[in-house]
Amino acid sequence: MTSGLFDEVRDVLDARFEAREKAITESRKVIRAAANAIRALHRDEWDEAERLISESGRRLETINEAIADQPELVAHGVVVDASKEYSEARITQAVFTGAELPGFSELQVDPVPYLHGLGEAVGEMRRRMLDMLRAERLDEAEALLVMMDDFVDELAEIDYPDGMTSGLRRTTDVARALVERSRSDLTATVVQERLRRDLRR
Repeated sequence: MTSGLFDEVRDVLDARFEAREKAITESRKVIRAAANAIRALHRDEWDEAERLISESGRRLETINEAIADQPELVAHGVVVDASKEYSEARITQAVFTGAELPGFSELQVDPVPYLHGLGEAVGEMRRRMLDMLRAERLDEAEALLVMMDDFVDELAEIDYPDGMTSGLRRTTDVARALVERSRSDLTATVVQERLRRDLRR
């Protein structure tokens, strides 16, 4: 008498399991492509970076299609991580190329992983800034620091419970610490450059 009920339960759980496995498999590929894209961006390999980020985005679409009928999986860790890594790659690309910063709706991701991606992009910006300092591109480094500062200020304004934002305060605190270290590095480099110029005179 109850077998039909349990068959229905199994059908639902089988579909959910299949969607979950698809999401897990594709999320690994999203994250790998996004990480490789960021490495390409640091090497100024713009075409390769775009290819990899586009691949990451397509795979994220595959995940969203797989879980479209499974709302329980939207907040699953692997889905959130994939969205965050893709967001970080797109944000980093925009910063490095001088393009307009994409919003979460444009990237078709949830606001929370988008904000985490924005916070983690600050780390990539710091790495870029240090490369600029080594190349004595001080004006560009200072402009990048200003943008990093703006990112952290905006993140700090997102004042919601951690349960809603998946611990965004911690991501913001880490980003703020990176900005302060970067400010110190830039200040030290500027002072050294001034001393060098004075010695030349």
